[in-house]
Amino acid sequence: MIFTRNKVLSVKDTIPLEAEQVEFLYSPSEYQQRLKTLISNAKKRIYITALYLQDDEAGREILQLIYQAKQARPELEVNVFVDFHRAQRGLIGEAKSLGNRQLYLDMSAQYEHDINVYGVPVKRREFLGVLHLKGYIIDDTLLFTGASINNVYLHYNDKYRCDRYHLFHNGDLADSFVHYLNKYFVSSGLAPKLNVPEVPGKTALKDMVKRLKANLRKSRYTVRGRTQTDTNLSVMPLVGLGVRSNKLNAVVRKVFRVAERELFVFTPYFNFPKQLSADLQKALNNGVRVTIVVGDKTANDFYIADSKNFSTIGIVPYIYETLLRNFIKRHSRFIDNGQLNIHLWKDADNSYHLKGVVADDCYHLITGSNLNPRAWALDLENGLLLSDKKQQLLTQWHKERDTILAKTTRVNSVDDIEAMADYPDKPKELLRRLKLTKLDRLLKRFL
Repeated sequence: MIFTRNKVLSVKDTIPLEAEQVEFLYSPSEYQQRLKTLISNAKKRIYITALYLQDDEAGREILQLIYQAKQARPELEVNVFVDFHRAQRGLIGEAKSLGNRQLYLDMSAQYEHDINVYGVPVKRREFLGVLHLKGYIIDDTLLFTGASINNVYLHYNDKYRCDRYHLFHNGDLADSFVHYLNKYFVSSGLAPKLNVPEVPGKTALKDMVKRLKANLRKSRYTVRGRTQTDTNLSVMPLVGLGVRSNKLNAVVRKVFRVAERELFVFTPYFNFPKQLSADLQKALNNGVRVTIVVGDKTANDFYIADSKNFSTIGIVPYIYETLLRNFIKRHSRFIDNGQLNIHLWKDADNSYHLKGVVADDCYHLITGSNLNPRAWALDLENGLLLSDKKQQLLTQWHKERDTILAKTTRVNSVDDIEAMADYPDKPKELLRRLKLTKLDRLLKRFL
């Protein structure tokens, strides 16, 4: 039964869709197979945008498939966009190297017809902000996911990192993404190629970042095809950088506030921005049923299981769990009466990376944004607002929801969450020091 709404989220210049143009995928294995199939069958263009395309089995196979598609059709337009800084360092804890850029250089030397691999320098340092845009455009299909490209995201070998995956078979939406990437990264000359011998040095990069950041703060997706303001099923692409005039952040808040009956939230890292916390509190006060699905501490991609190998970066999951525990304490009455449902996702030693918001089974905010202070202030983020007024996608959405919830447990009280006293000695001591120096408050802005 369709829910009769009193609140309506006002949106402009949305792209109308047919229900058969939207396809939900439900696992990393499906993501892997569909991405490979789309690339292999590409006829006119391949645009890949991710935080990174890693030098491992999955990354090498995907990049090789892209090159093979280019050799089969030299006229194929192929552009890959990754974060400039992330592409040129090894994994945390590894020795200094060219990082993933070495793969791009090696692959480029092997083929007659080359492709373009661009490094996008959103900020001068990686910790100050990264390219966190998502979306693969192959011909007229957009595959949108918060995942990047490596073994764990594509479920190579034994482990996987769970994310969300949505396909949009719509030329206008695909064109919108391509136009943005070409305008701000290719035509501007502000995203240097990485599969060439030399990249800009510090001086040149400083000026490049300054100009690019100014452009990105004002950047918007434009839709050249048919747009509508009132349609039963539509999608609107969104992008944002920084705290001011961030359209993506503004729409996330609107989705929180438009919920009358039910609000579903996915986040891998529990640390909502203050504005979003306030919107969540209002929703609870107004009687909205709220479900938050967050990864268990051990399902965090920074979690270090072996205490002997614990390092500073391993404190991150413990900080998030501390924030979650405090939130549960403050909202225990809503948990007790069943209005607030917090679900912890855990599946063996696999990890959790889901993001997004759904209001009343009608408004879907599909995004790679982590809904935390870092995403809202530092990283370049994008997303899609999917409006489904007649709930034509309800079956697919509920299958996705139920598939995710099947690997979760509901938090019934604060006692279900470990306290600092329960932690191993190393993280316990590091947390104690952070609190004494008040560095934990500063860290929250970057987590």
